[in-house]
Amino acid sequence: MYGIVNKALEEMVCSQYGPQIWENILRQADLNDEIFLSHNCYPDEITYRLVGATCAITGREAAPLLEDFGRHWVLETGRRSYGGLLEAGGRNLSDFLLSLPNFHARVRLIYPQLNPPEFNCEVIGPGQIKVRYFSTRPGLAHFVIGLLDGLGTLFATKVSVEQIKVRERQDDYDEFLVQW
Repeated sequence: MYGIVNKALEEMVCSQYGPQIWENILRQADLNDEIFLSHNCYPDEITYRLVGATCAITGREAAPLLEDFGRHWVLETGRRSYGGLLEAGGRNLSDFLLSLPNFHARVRLIYPQLNPPEFNCEVIGPGQIKVRYFSTRPGLAHFVIGLLDGLGTLFATKVSVEQIKVRERQDDYDEFLVQW
């Protein structure tokens, strides 16, 4: 993953718990005084270790932590780093979700070595979109729940996000129902 992901986790942890807790997390993850550079690639395993260490140090479960991180990613990191791309994605939540499959193609202009997930979105009724999430990285469904919830906040739309299918194999997908 690109360093921007690890930097965003650091930013969220420092804002909620303070920089000393982040230092403890780095030590727990055997990364000591690591400084992440946004445009550098890091092994995915480092991010997983950071999330695990964050859970261990803060006493939080992974699912709610990842959901908070997904919201933080959209509302803080996304606004700051991808503001124009977020705005170009649509005038409202529905437009944005339907254009989501193309979002990472635009992000690749900034991060050429990006290995992004894929999204397939389908309108299933008024105020209802089914989102299929395909990724080579396991265990991030709760991050996606937070992303989808954060997008609702970004577009001033009260949403509910329900995971309706859990990925069972590497080539499978998670599926979410987003309603507003």
